[in-house]
Amino acid sequence: MSNHSIMIRDVPESERPRERLMEVGAPALSNQELIAILLGSGSKGFSSLSLATNVLKHFEGISLLRDATINELTTITGIGNAKAIQLMAALELGKRIQTYKAREQYVVKSPEDGANFLMEDFRGLHQEHFVALYLNTKNQIIHRQTIFIGSLNSSIVHPREVFKEAIKRSAASVICAHNHPSGDPSPSNEDIQVTRRLYESGKVIGIELLDHLVIGDQKFISLKEKGYL
Repeated sequence: MSNHSIMIRDVPESERPRERLMEVGAPALSNQELIAILLGSGSKGFSSLSLATNVLKHFEGISLLRDATINELTTITGIGNAKAIQLMAALELGKRIQTYKAREQYVVKSPEDGANFLMEDFRGLHQEHFVALYLNTKNQIIHRQTIFIGSLNSSIVHPREVFKEAIKRSAASVICAHNHPSGDPSPSNEDIQVTRRLYESGKVIGIELLDHLVIGDQKFISLKEKGYL
């Protein structure tokens, strides 16, 4: 009998992932065992451990698994829609927990802090996302808002949309950011015009635009550092 045809009932109870988690705790389990628990039961002659192995082989470990899609998961032998959905839900929950912990009382002291806060979220996006970060008097991020998705245009990025949320949240200052899907964060003339318009509007209403960050592939440019505000 091949490893692929071993069902979970044939595995010694001491080695079953669920039982092992109860006995030794989740941190002691391998990636394969954790994924097997998420998958629940096996399918079509595969144990849940075998299916977990198939998933890890496909993604060459867990680092690429975080960006998995339903379509990609269902191309793996033994993974149907139901199991793919279970994995996707677990992955999303993990991302949200990580994001919540990372952003709780997040303080921005430099352009690098602002860029690091957004870099991972912007990675792999195929459209431009224009985002505003709202800070309190201690420079802690109190809210993040996606203002719009699409090509940056001064007629679209209206100061009203940026600052109405700042007023609503009683923010002391704002940092704006958008990504360049090309990976090159060099600012365009439109980026500079939008920045200056937002900066002047902030001065009028007393909520400072601290910076406008253009984020590329693991690199960024601060328009404040470049002298545009």
